[in-house]
Order: sequence, then structure tokens, then C-alpha cells
Amino acid sequence: MQLAPSLHRIGNDVVAVYLVDTPEGVTVIDAGLAGQWKEFTTELAGMGRSVDDVRGVVLTHGDSDHIGFAERLRRDHGVPIFVHEADAARARGEVSTKPEWGHMKIGATAGFLWYALRKNGLRTTPVAEVVDVHDGDVLDLPGAPRVIGMPGHSPGSIAIHVPAVDAVFVGDALTTRHVLTGERGPQPAPFTDDPHEAIASLQRLVGLGATWVLPGHGTPWNGGVDEAVREVTKAAAGSGS
Repeated sequence: MQLAPSLHRIGNDVVAVYLVDTPEGVTVIDAGLAGQWKEFTTELAGMGRSVDDVRGVVLTHGDSDHIGFAERLRRDHGVPIFVHEADAARARGEVSTKPEWGHMKIGATAGFLWYALRKNGLRTTPVAEVVDVHDGDVLDLPGAPRVIGMPGHSPGSIAIHVPAVDAVFVGDALTTRHVLTGERGPQPAPFTDDPHEAIASLQRLVGLGATWVLPGHGTPWNGGVDEAVREVTKAAAGSGS
């Protein structure tokens, strides 16, 4: 679906992937689940594009529900996959973590797991080769995405600021729909390695001026980045995170 000129999303509020469309080609932010490939190619076709127009995939972090079809793009189409160096081993499948699940509601959790299962979330192929990125890098990709280090959810979590589409893509630095409880609105994301560090990292987004805040899980937020950070910080304080 098109969110705004040159800005598209596939998936849904459970797992989302974003596309930035410019005359120079397409930048993909995160690669969701492997089974979202058909939605991805269908969206490209609706944009008048094809996989050949994809210039790169930027991963907000290396978790399995964000790298889904990245290796397929790299292996079959030569698309480079960019990830922060601190999450490179995670994206390659060399390391894994077991963060706390925290509070859950049966219906929401079951819905998340069922969607992931239907979209081949248990058959994620690690990315064999990645291009390391670092805090402050401006990538030579459509939209000139800038990397903002956001450690907390994982050591190499990043946000990606693309002023050309007035958006910052935040991965799991925050969520607007908690996949384990179904609660909506800006709030801390589950499965976070270091919740306190994740909240502290949000301050790095303040002052960006971006209207769109686009999480890996949840409804796209167009109320401005500063307000989103305020709401997440408030929610974290209320929950004791």
C-alpha cells in the first residue's frame, strides 16, 4: 500500500516492510518474513517497478522477522544487504538471543505466531553476506538513507532517516502495536535485549522533524517523531520498564 508519495508498505500491523521509491530506484527497509515475497513483488509491480529496480535492503536489525527474503534478493538478484556491524553476525545466523517475552495475552500472541507460521517465519534463511554500516553513515542508495544507532533492542539496532519521504524507519526501537498483547499506540517493543538502553536511545530521534515514524510492527505513525518518543517514554515509565 502507498502511505505517501514515494513511500510504500507491504505486510500489515503484525510484520511490515517498507519501500522508498525514487527515480534512482528502490530502497527496501527490512525484509519481513520469507512468505511476504509475493506481496513484495506485487507491490513493486503496482509501482511500475520490478526486483531489478531494488538497489539495496537496509535492515534495522538482524532478527529473523526482519531478514525474511533478504537472502533471496542478495543471492538471486545481487541486491546488497546493509546491517549495523554489531548485528551482522545475528543477520548471518551465527548468534541468537533469548530475550524475555514479558506480558502476553493469548489471543494477540497466537495471532502473531500464526501469521509468522503462515508466512514461513520458521524457515528464515540467514543472510550469507552483509555490508556493515555504522552510526552516522549516509548510504549511497535511493533516498540517501542516514543511519542512526539505536542500541537496546539489539546491539546493532538502527533507525533509518530518509528526509526525502519525511520518514524515520525504527524497526523494533519502538512499536505501535504490541505483538504479544495487541495494545496499540507508541510503546516499547517486546523481545528487547536491554529495555533501559532502548528507551535511552529514543532520544537520538528527537528533533529529526520527520512526520512518519514507521515501525517493524504496528500502524504507521504520522504524528511526528517527537510525539512518538514522548508517548513511548511515558508508556515505559508507566510499565516500570
